[in-house]
Amino acid sequence: MNFNSGNKVHGFRLLDEQTVAEVNSQAKLFEHEKSGARLLFLENDDDNKVFSVTFRTPPTDSTGVAHIVEHSVLCGSRKFPLKEPFVELVKGSLNTFLNAMTFPDKTMYPVASRNEKDFRNLMDVYLDAVFFPNMLQDPEILMQEGWHHELEDMDGELTYKGVVYNEMKGVFSSPDAILDHKILEVLFPDNTYGFESGGDPEVIPELTHQQFCEFHSKYYHPSNSYIFLYGNVDIDNTLQFLDGEYLNKFDKQPIQSDIQPQQSFAKPADKVFPYAVSTNEPTEDKTLLSLNFVVGCANNAQSYLAFQMLAHLLLDTPAAPLKKALIDAGIGKEVFGYFTESLLQPTFSIIVSGANQSNKEEFVKIVYQTLQQLVTEGITTRLAEASVNSAEFKLREANYGGRPKGLAYNIKCMDSWLYDADPLLHLAYEPTLAKIKAGLNEHYFEALIKEYFLDNLHQAIVTLVPQPGMAEEKAEELKSQLARYKAGLTEAQLTKIIKQTKQLKQRQETPDTEEALAVIPLVKLSNLERKAEVLPIEERVVQNIPLLFHPIFTNQIAYVNLLFDTRQVPQADIPYVHLLAEMLGKVDTDKNDYGELANEINLHTGGIYYDVLAYADKVSDDVYYPKFRIRSKALIGKLPQALQLLGEVAGNSSFSDKKRLREIIQQTKANWETSLFRRGQQIVASRVLSYFSPVAKYNEIGLLSFYQFLIELEKNLSGRLDEIGAKLEQVARLIFNKDNLLISLTCEEEEFQQFQSQLQSLTGQLGNLPFKTVDYQFDFAQVNEGLMTSGKVQYVSKGANFRRQGFEYHGSLKVLETILRYDYLWNRIRVQGGAYGGFAQFERTGNMVFGSYRDPNLKESLTVYDETATFLRSFDVSDREMTKYIIGTMSQLDSPLTPQMKGERATMYYIRNISQNDIQQERDEIVATKRETIQNIADMIDHAMKQNYICVMGGEQKIKANKELFGRLVAMFE
Repeated sequence: MNFNSGNKVHGFRLLDEQTVAEVNSQAKLFEHEKSGARLLFLENDDDNKVFSVTFRTPPTDSTGVAHIVEHSVLCGSRKFPLKEPFVELVKGSLNTFLNAMTFPDKTMYPVASRNEKDFRNLMDVYLDAVFFPNMLQDPEILMQEGWHHELEDMDGELTYKGVVYNEMKGVFSSPDAILDHKILEVLFPDNTYGFESGGDPEVIPELTHQQFCEFHSKYYHPSNSYIFLYGNVDIDNTLQFLDGEYLNKFDKQPIQSDIQPQQSFAKPADKVFPYAVSTNEPTEDKTLLSLNFVVGCANNAQSYLAFQMLAHLLLDTPAAPLKKALIDAGIGKEVFGYFTESLLQPTFSIIVSGANQSNKEEFVKIVYQTLQQLVTEGITTRLAEASVNSAEFKLREANYGGRPKGLAYNIKCMDSWLYDADPLLHLAYEPTLAKIKAGLNEHYFEALIKEYFLDNLHQAIVTLVPQPGMAEEKAEELKSQLARYKAGLTEAQLTKIIKQTKQLKQRQETPDTEEALAVIPLVKLSNLERKAEVLPIEERVVQNIPLLFHPIFTNQIAYVNLLFDTRQVPQADIPYVHLLAEMLGKVDTDKNDYGELANEINLHTGGIYYDVLAYADKVSDDVYYPKFRIRSKALIGKLPQALQLLGEVAGNSSFSDKKRLREIIQQTKANWETSLFRRGQQIVASRVLSYFSPVAKYNEIGLLSFYQFLIELEKNLSGRLDEIGAKLEQVARLIFNKDNLLISLTCEEEEFQQFQSQLQSLTGQLGNLPFKTVDYQFDFAQVNEGLMTSGKVQYVSKGANFRRQGFEYHGSLKVLETILRYDYLWNRIRVQGGAYGGFAQFERTGNMVFGSYRDPNLKESLTVYDETATFLRSFDVSDREMTKYIIGTMSQLDSPLTPQMKGERATMYYIRNISQNDIQQERDEIVATKRETIQNIADMIDHAMKQNYICVMGGEQKIKANKELFGRLVAMFE
């Protein structure tokens, strides 16, 4: 319908309307007059519609109340009085996104769907959840999602349990997450950003039910809400729904949620904090050093965009001068940093990992010397243009992977809207970009450095120092504290806790009634697209090289992937293939040193990325195709330069600079050390499959085995650099040949000829060695490792190959994944066990894995996996519930794909020999899945669990307490 500025429609008054060409949208800004709700609608033809409601939720402590409320509002509401409507939606909607997110100062509840009816259903459940949640009346919701005392009997041990409690114990097991928290704590001692909105596990148990309810009552009101709509939404009908069902039930009121700015410091702060490492772990080269600045205001569009570019310019590439200066000086092993924009007062951090506390003064000195030199001598034009080009490419491509565009735009809007500025400030980026480009000739970035770094006292040095045994000490301290607390309780108080524990478990174990489940709106199976999408792929040959062409509209961008077969590399040298992927683009070539190369790549492409992966054939994990993959993207007009650079990197990289080899190896190892625990789920899942599966064994060489390879390399690095350089040269010579190359190209048909005419600039730099495969013979053993860390929670996995047990792959296994993840494992592992979550995956090859993440348990979770077959044999749900599982499975199968993702998925199907008939058959089998189909899978799961392949990463104490389960205990750090 037509809206006129100032007119009132369904209680909403249109305040402003304008075109935002950058996101191809017509923006309409409304206010709901009765309730005070704000609403922004970005109208366009995108069928992946997005809705969200966001609240400004600044915490005043670190109990994690904002995070716990985010979990809890989704545990039942007025119209949907189930235990967990969120889970029912995940199971049975056609959503393309469904989640909730806690930020330092806001809480977002976004949903997305391409189906009109489903989209309305999602909106209805979410709005009822945030405005009328059961958490206000039901204290057991806080107990489950937040924290509670758990006690089974009078003689039992009193413990803490809760989903967010254990989630944040997992978060705080990673030093990089601890550092992020401490940086904000030090930079913002007097305002909301100094508190941990996610919750500090040591503080979470201080949260009372009264505080929990008061937080919701204070902030979850339409007057404090920001409603966002995106896509081809029927706005008239939607406004009528919002007004009639929800907003007109509230009256506008003043809400004190404003964020007070932190006053600038009179002098820089300098703080040191400990973090836990394992008892016998060496502490040398384990310190994290950081220099952090508060830089301006989120409502400054120019600095908001410019600091993203400046982070790239100073720290993100091998050409980055600050990174290079610190690495050259030997200050730590890896240098990185970031601009944090989603705050009223954004921050900029410069971080060194793999350092020592004694490096601190030198670290600060070199940062300041380098920044002063850049201001005095000026930043080279090419370096500045490269970083601006890199940022501009990302803005114009608007590729957010699997996330809906509308969600990314929503978050960007909130970076100004939340602070009472124009919500379109950061979306309409063209004028800002033009000003920054024009400023390059006027020393724009140099002026930023001077104002916000050199002349800015609002800064802090934050140092994180390893402390062996700290985790064990904290665990003992907590145990003693709870024991003392228990000893001080009366018999009546203990009886009350025991009763509450039993009541909570009874609630968790009691399923919702059919009547309750029926209130969740459901689309019909007839709403599903029965035919599988056909991804465009054409086999062509160019210069005798096989090429897979994917003719798709890409908005003048070419996605060029090079896939080199690596089967001619000797088995003993496979780790060097993964090391080669870390080296490329960071070492000199015959034409450019590594800094100039980085500039060229940033000037002429949207990025070049390197990885190694083995594609399994569709029916066997014994048959696989290992590839060295180089992924790139560039504007069509830049194809000549992009192809030349691809050839230069693949065919002419040099590995003779020993200093550079040392730097990259140390940087890579340092990166692994800081991210290892965060990647726990991926590591244990791949590790357990590697005990028996050839394809998994190959891929695992690039994960934990690669980290262990780096540890060994570094032990005698100086004496091995010549050997390492020679190995890399040899491996590169074997891989980068025209004979073993497959090209995947995604662009429009009319652009193919331009690609073809320029390809020689790439292929002319490759070798001509004939392709000869090597037969890999891996040793397999039931190792069953316990990977010991200083972490406070576990990642517990169990795997097998069902084809080896005589079972076949069937599409119903995808439905089973949904059932297990959001029913059986959700209830047993998450709700009852207190872990952050659990999952099961079944592959066409027969490889299957069960896993939990951020799990306080270990043996108990393995028992849950073992009892899956019993659950399946008694699996008995209504036809409606079965339909829900099928719909939820299909929504995951039909997640919208970007052009880049379509090309890469089609290529994966091609290499794995998965035909369109196979894809359609799987889809048909999913839709045809019955209760009996699921029940009949029980024997397969039973056989698989009895193979008893397990791998666990977690706390050293927990693993040692269960050492009888493992064949080998492994200390994860040197």
